[in-house]
Formats: sequence, C-alpha cells, structure tokens
Amino acid sequence: MSLLNQLFNRGILGAKCKTCLNLAISRIKLLQNKRSLHLKQMRKEIAQFLQTGQEAIARIRVEHVIREQNIWAAYEILELFCEFVLARVPVLETQRECPTELREAVASIIFAAPRCSDVPDLLQIKNLFAAKYGKEFILAASELRPDTSVNRAIIEKLSVSTPTGEAKLKQLKEIAQEYNLEWDSSYTEAEFSKKHEDLLDGSKQVCSGGAISQAPSKQSSLQCPPTSETNVISSRTNQQEIQALHSPNMASKKSSSSPDEVEHSIKSYNAGQVSDSKKETRSQSSDILERAQAAIASADRASAAARAAAELANITFGPWKLEEEQSPKG
Repeated sequence: MSLLNQLFNRGILGAKCKTCLNLAISRIKLLQNKRSLHLKQMRKEIAQFLQTGQEAIARIRVEHVIREQNIWAAYEILELFCEFVLARVPVLETQRECPTELREAVASIIFAAPRCSDVPDLLQIKNLFAAKYGKEFILAASELRPDTSVNRAIIEKLSVSTPTGEAKLKQLKEIAQEYNLEWDSSYTEAEFSKKHEDLLDGSKQVCSGGAISQAPSKQSSLQCPPTSETNVISSRTNQQEIQALHSPNMASKKSSSSPDEVEHSIKSYNAGQVSDSKKETRSQSSDILERAQAAIASADRASAAARAAAELANITFGPWKLEEEQSPKG
C-alpha cells in the first residue's frame, strides 16, 4: 500500500471509528437503563417469593439476577473504554501499532464484541481494529492469549459459568435486607451446602462388585486346562465363593468379630474348599476306575463268547471235513 493510500485510509478509518464508538456509547446507555429497570422488577419478585415461603423459585431466579448484574457491570466498563478510545482516535491514526496505554481498552472491546449481541456496533469496531492491526492481534484478544491485556473484570462478568452457592446466598440476603424481610436463611444455606448424590456412582459400585465376583472364575480358567472335570469343579467353587460373599450372615459375623477370628474363619473356609476339591477328585477317580473295570469285564465276556462260537463251529463242521478227506480224489 502506498503512502497516499495510507493517508486516505487513515482519515476514513478515523471517521468510521468515531461514528461506531459514538453509536456504541449511546446504545450501551440505553441498555443499561432498561436492564436497571428489569433488575429492580426481578429483585422485587424474588423478595415476594421469599416472603411467601417459595424459596425454591427464589433460588432459581437469583441466578438470572446475578447474570443480569454482571452484564450491566460489563457494559459500564465497556462504556468507559469506548469513551477513552474515542478521545484517543487521533493517536490511533498516527501510530501503526496499538499504543500501550490503549492496549487494554482495545483488547477488551475486541473480546466483548462477540459476547455482547445487544451492541452490534462493537463488532464493527472490532472489524476496524482488524483492518488496522491484523488478524493475529484480534485472535490474541479473542482467545485470551498470554500476550494480551484484556480487562479481568470484563472476563469475569461475561463468563458463562454458573454462580456459586455463596454468591447466590449473598444475593438473596441482600434482597431480603433491601426489602426489610425477616427471612430465615438456614434452610437455603443447607440446600446450597448439600452435596447431591450422583446416580452414576451406584452403577460403578455394581460394576466393581461384579468384577470382584468374576475374578475367581477368571483366575481358575487361567490356571486349569479347559476340560469338563475342571469346569465342573470351578463352577462349584465359584458358586460357593459367591454365596459366601453375598450372604448377610457372613458379613455380620465379619463385622462383629475380631481380626484373629476373621483369619481363623478364612483359613477354615480355604481348608474346606481344598477338602471339597479333594473329595470331588477322589470320587471322579473312583468313577473312572469302575468304568475301566466294567470295560475289561465286557471284553472278557466278548472273548469267552468268541471261543464258544469257535468250539461250536468245530463240533458242527468236523465230521464233514473228515468225510471229505477220506473220500478218493477224482
């Protein structure tokens, strides 16, 4: 851009900036008057709710009151910044970069422009600053980068976070004091200090209990080979462990007994499991032996039947063979 274009654009930028700043200041004043009347009406309604005992509705409405008060305070700061920049527009025109004394005011206007939809003139001022100082300067102020100097009060007032319980209680007390109400705030203080239970915690506890109950079965499946006999034993031991974990009698005994008794009961429980498993293995081995003996006996009977059949064959076909041998050939 040539020097002449810079000079001409400098005058045009200054005139546009002055016009937008004047419109923004006048619009902010009108909005402040409207919001102040609206705030008085809302505070009066909250006082009526407190007087009639409808504290639940008052606790909800007070959040809107706090938000409106924050926006009103942010508008007041922005009005001062706009007036300050309006008085220093000739300085902005002469210098290529933003002066240090105007950096906070300019950065605060850029940050508040998209968050104050009631004042569209701030967006036009932001566009003028973007044409003057570049997109990086605008992004640094909008994203609150470390090298920006946005006013901290504007950041807090224009934030979308919900107010704390202490702030809501303080506002309710101020409203009650403003309208001379004898209001007992103990119930509201208890409601604000009460920690509401999260329903997801119950499901997490159930899932953890299921994981504990399934842990022995996983360990047994890793230790033992996948055979039918081991599956039967593991299923029985798992059922016994689950019954022992979920039985109320065992839980009450553990809670009322001493550590020595608990250790003794655990040892006896483990010994009982080992003895049960040994009995089951013995019974299964005896079953296998019986089946083997039965198979041997059936084989012996089959061989005896084969021998008897051979003897019968010799008896019946023996004379015929002798006659054939004694008869002359040919």
